[in-house]
Amino acid sequence: MSVVVVTGSAGLIGSEAVAYFAEGGHEIVGIDNDLRRRFFGDDASTEWNRRALEARLGAQYRHVAADVRDGAAMEELFARYGKRVALVIHAAAQPSHDWAASDPQTDFTVNANGTLVVLEAVRKHCPGAVFIFTSTNKVYGDAPNELPLVEMETRWELERSHPAWTGIDERMRIDQSMHSLFGASKIAADVLVQEYGRYFGMPTTVVRGGCLTGPNHSGTKLHGFLAYLMRCTATGLPYTVFGYKGKQVRDNIHARDLIEAFDHVFRAPRSGEVYNVGGTRFSNCSMIEAIALCETIAGRKLDWTYSDANRAGDHVWYVSDMAKFKGHYPGWRQRYDLPMLLTDIFEKNAERWAAEARAQSAPA
Repeated sequence: MSVVVVTGSAGLIGSEAVAYFAEGGHEIVGIDNDLRRRFFGDDASTEWNRRALEARLGAQYRHVAADVRDGAAMEELFARYGKRVALVIHAAAQPSHDWAASDPQTDFTVNANGTLVVLEAVRKHCPGAVFIFTSTNKVYGDAPNELPLVEMETRWELERSHPAWTGIDERMRIDQSMHSLFGASKIAADVLVQEYGRYFGMPTTVVRGGCLTGPNHSGTKLHGFLAYLMRCTATGLPYTVFGYKGKQVRDNIHARDLIEAFDHVFRAPRSGEVYNVGGTRFSNCSMIEAIALCETIAGRKLDWTYSDANRAGDHVWYVSDMAKFKGHYPGWRQRYDLPMLLTDIFEKNAERWAAEARAQSAPA
């Protein structure tokens, strides 16, 4: 039985990967020390998801509560499994655009140094393992904002005749723009993963995600907007929309669709490759459009306010062009459109959210 190592294994992408590859008969080693709780507070903890994975998968899943920055821990783990490791999915990260500015050193060491530590352990002990890195569209900084956007009733949009109407591809520049410190740390990791593929010939792939989401997302105010938006709608928590008249557009891809894309890479790997992967024109929305859809699915109004101050370096419009990925992996299909995606988030979390809300409001 081959081994799949997943960092950030209790998070959104990590947990989806754990479940998917366990279904495929692999032995899974998950690395996650719940730094998300430190970043965003108890509500964002992934402990509930870790417990669910352990209960569901039993001995097929081994959880390691280690930090990816810990060279000794990574060395010990990869030395133990060696060339039995067939796939490494590196999803551990500090994921917030906003949080990074509060502690740039932690952001950079987790995202960049942690990636280097894991890459080196893989190169030393299992260099033939496929290495997939979850990067981000934030590596492009605010360069997408130079597109000639037109204001519509509910969104910013491109003219259909524009070459980028189908989305932003991998040729978008990654420098000479404002990224946020998070974007900068992810660029460092992104380029490292490419270099280990090109320089050392390792089968590494960079996936630059749009908005990644799904029912396993511990969404919070500073990260995971779609899951958090649905949670606020379902439970009555207040929500703030920042800037661009609420018409900023994001594409959104379900974690299951993303992991199936990872599986295609695993089965036919390349070295040092880069792909934009997101909801594309198949699954995208503005904030205003997302709010309306959440309200319809939850059957209640969202308590939301608007702030005219947008986040520095944020995108006004971002839709992924996946032509390159689909050209390399024509068998992959995206299944979850936006209504399906939001319904899945709601149906699998509404009861847990309600219970947590009751517990927080109960007298001490």
